[in-house]
Formats: sequence, C-alpha cells, structure tokens
Amino acid sequence: MGCIASSSRTMEHREDMNSILPFLPVVMRSSSLFWPSHTVEAIKSLSKGPNISNVTSGESLFDCISDIRSSLKLSSLTLARYTPEGFVLFFDELISRVEARKWFEEVLPSLANLLLELPSLLESHYQNADDLICRAQFHVKTGLRLLGPQEAGMVFLSQELIGALLACALFCLFPADHRGANDLPTINFDLLFSSLYSSYKESQESKIKCIIHYFERICSVRPVGVVSFERKVLCLEQVIKHVSYPEADFWGKSVTRLCPFEVRREGLIEDQSDGALEVDFANKYLGGGALHRGCVQEEIRFMINPELIVGMLFLPCMDDNEAIEIVGAERFSNYTGYASSFRFSGDHIDQKGFDSFRRRKTRIVAIDALCNPRTRQYKLNYLLRETNKAFCGFFVQSKCVVEGAHCERKNTDSNGISRNMLQSDELPSSSTDVEMIDADCRSQVVENPDRKGSFRLDDEETVGIATGNWGCGAFGGDPELKAMIQWLAASQAARPSILYYTFGIEALQNLDKVVEWIASHEWVVEELWNMVVEYSSQRFNGGTDLGFLSWLLPSLSSAVCEDQEDGISEHP
Repeated sequence: MGCIASSSRTMEHREDMNSILPFLPVVMRSSSLFWPSHTVEAIKSLSKGPNISNVTSGESLFDCISDIRSSLKLSSLTLARYTPEGFVLFFDELISRVEARKWFEEVLPSLANLLLELPSLLESHYQNADDLICRAQFHVKTGLRLLGPQEAGMVFLSQELIGALLACALFCLFPADHRGANDLPTINFDLLFSSLYSSYKESQESKIKCIIHYFERICSVRPVGVVSFERKVLCLEQVIKHVSYPEADFWGKSVTRLCPFEVRREGLIEDQSDGALEVDFANKYLGGGALHRGCVQEEIRFMINPELIVGMLFLPCMDDNEAIEIVGAERFSNYTGYASSFRFSGDHIDQKGFDSFRRRKTRIVAIDALCNPRTRQYKLNYLLRETNKAFCGFFVQSKCVVEGAHCERKNTDSNGISRNMLQSDELPSSSTDVEMIDADCRSQVVENPDRKGSFRLDDEETVGIATGNWGCGAFGGDPELKAMIQWLAASQAARPSILYYTFGIEALQNLDKVVEWIASHEWVVEELWNMVVEYSSQRFNGGTDLGFLSWLLPSLSSAVCEDQEDGISEHP
C-alpha cells in the first residue's frame, strides 16, 4: 500500500500548523494564512524602496519596524530596552555609507518582498510536508511545528522559507508572550541590537555583520536547498523498536570495539572536509547566547551558518536524554578570533555538496554539557548523564539493531551479512518513526522530493564525529574526561571514527599518546568506561589530583616533569 497523503487536509485542521501558529506573526482565516491588511500596507511600502518608504537610516528603519509591530498588535514593552539605539548605532554609524546605501536601496526592499511571501511559502510548505518522506504505509511528519520535549521528530524547511522566517526575526515580528512558558529561546533580534548599544563590543558588531551579510546574500540569489531539524530522544523507558537510555551497567559490560580516534592539534571543526557530524557545544536552549551577548563556539557557529537560528523558533530546551541534529545549514561568512576577539572577515562560498533531499552535506549535532559541574562531574550519575547525552547525539538508528533496548554495532560475517539481523517487521524505527529496513532498503535513494516509497538519510552510516573540548570552556568541564566520554559514545553509536580538535589546550598535550596506547591494547567500551569510573571515583573522593591521562599512564606525567625541568635549565 502506498504512502497515504494527507496534504488535502485544510490548514485549520493541521495539528502541526496549529501547534506553531501562536508563535508566528501571520494569521489564519478561511483555511488560508495571511498578513493583516495594515501589515501588508506597511511591508509593501518598504518593498518599494526608500523613495516611497522614506526608510533611509537606522532610526527610520526602527520606526518602520515599530509600525509593522503595531499593526500586528505586538507590544513595544516586549522589546529589549536599547533596541532602537542599537539599530541607529549599527546602520548609521558602524557601517560605511556605501554599505548603508546598498542595504536601504537594495537589500531591505528585497527582504520586504520575502516577508510578503511568507504566507504563501508556509502554505506551500505544508502542502508538501506530508509526502516528503514516506515508505510503504509509513510516512514521516516533516511540517513546521512545535517539536516539544520528549517528542522525537523532524522538520524540513526550504532555505527560502528560512530566509523569510529570519527576516521576521530581524524585524522582531514573532510574538514573545508564550515562548518562556514553552521553554523556547529568544528568536527576535532585539537583544542582539540592544546589547550592541548597551555594552558595545566589536565582537557583537561582527555578529550582526554576519547576519546582515546573510541577508545580502539571499536577497542577491535566493538559495534553493533544504535544512532538516531533528529532535533525537533516548527513551527513558524500555520501548520496543526504540533505543532507550542506557544505565551504567550497560556501559560497564559493552564489548563494542573502540572506534579509531584521530587527534587534530590544528584546525577548526567547521573546516573539516571529512564529511563528519560536527558537534555544537550547545546550551540546553538551542543557540545559547547567539542572539544576545554570547560569542563562543555555539554562538559563532550560529552566526556563520545563520539558518541554524530558525531552529530556535520551534525547538524548546533539551532534556538530559535529548539532542538536536541539523543537516543542510549553509555557511555564509568567514571569521577570525574567538569570544571577544571574534571578527567577521568576509564572504564564504559553501562548497559542500547536496544529498537527495537537497540538503547540504553539513551535519551538526547540538548536545549540551553540564554547566559548571566542578567535582560533581566525577560522580557516577553525572558521568552517565554526559555519556548518554553524547550517545544520544551520535547514534545512527539505521546502523543499529536492538538487543534489549540498546544500540549495538551490527555483527556481520565476511560477506557483510548481519548474523543477528532482525526480521523487517522487528527492526527499530529511527527516533523520527521512520521504518528503517536492512541493507536492500537502505540502499534506495530518494532522487527527488516527489518520489514515494523509499527513504534514506544519505551515507549516515559512514559519517564519523568531529568534536573537541565539549563543555570545557565557559561550562567548566574536565577536557580529559570529556574526550574519553565522547570516545565511548561515538564507539557505542557505531560511528566509524572520531576526529578530536584539541584547540591547543595544555591538558591534552598527551592525548595522542594515550589514544595510541589504548588502541594498541585493543580496548573495548567496557574497559575504557570502567577505567573512567575508577578514576572519577578517586578524583571525587580526593584520592588523586592527576588528570585522567596522567593517572592512566603515570609515565606521561614523569615525562612532562622532565621536559619542564629541561626547559628551566635551558632557559634561565
């Protein structure tokens, strides 16, 4: 039986659309989405250029934004205090007059036209959402909706629709009334501009320059790709056909081999060319301080790949057993520096290829580490929390079979045939309720969005992990411990490899030696896990103050001391 299409449902009867409608600026009447008439008039005036709209400065732009917000009955009290001053500062003082002229004469009218198209873009999105991914009698919901806690699922959005939604964020048009009650992060850009004025930093100016550059690019040539957002969930209860939250006993008995681990002392995660799943050192609220003052790993990624920001519209904060994976976000900007030294450094042309769903082959997974854990990070329950958080982000359902309720690497013979392959009607669904069949089905590729009867997230089973010091900067985690935790998670998730970027921190100077030693002894997950548990117990109880690497191989600590002594004698 073919996939049962439900696109004929009227808009007002769509659960997905109704769940997100209170958080959108458009309204629905008679089964159609539209802007209120007064709003249309204000946006149309803006679309005709500065000769008609008289919007030629940051001050007049904010006045126009205020008029549009008033037409939508949005209170000015919900905007950050110094938002008007931030718009004036950026557009009237910080950018050149040539840049300002281009913005007001070319980019802003084009953005206004994109805003006018939002209702039709949304309607087209929902008309196609039901049939985007389907196989036999199964289909996957991909429509824009509030993807709440413990609700595994996917949302597919065109880059064009994302552009229109982010234009709403720039104009601060999203209702803010119920976002906090639904654990949703900020989505309007008012705090971004307000912070620029209230506590000016050049890094904050550069963040806004990245966003403005994104709008310039999409107004010059509209992108035609797709971006997917997935909430991944490890079930807290034993559920057939789903991967559940492993207990400590599971990790302590796993005979899964540790995957290859490559230490990279130079380079950045986002610049890797291995096609790996790139780790976002996330806040539990997706995006963290991206739209406020934040400017570390996650926030920078959201600035150079601004399409990530739209996930903040509909993805509430993550629980301990959840992760968020985003595929297809295009990179638009280059940068230098980090934190206070972050600077926008010009245009970036993304050379990543596309998969069969028209998503760029950029895969990013957001996992939030413990914040300021101090000594509690060495307690068993927190070790388990961090390991399972990484595992949730890293596991690929199509590469796993259920044994108990946990994910195990497939056991295959010399011909690549699984010895413990389940029958097709027993196979686990993915966390998005996709029925994943064995190799014959997984080799099928959706060549275009209209083709029914097959599903595959291209090449997922060959994708490694690109990561680094997750939760070790602003969050204060132990980098040696976090490296081992991520190795455990990637191995148990059946990932083929892990690429670890040390970013030059001293604590990891011997990481490659320890990895080489562990690999030479052919350790499996249980052996590394039990060593991590033993070390953490000693560290928590005051039995050692060594880092994990020196504790595991004391000879490394001696070698470091000798090198330091030699250094002192050579450089008095």
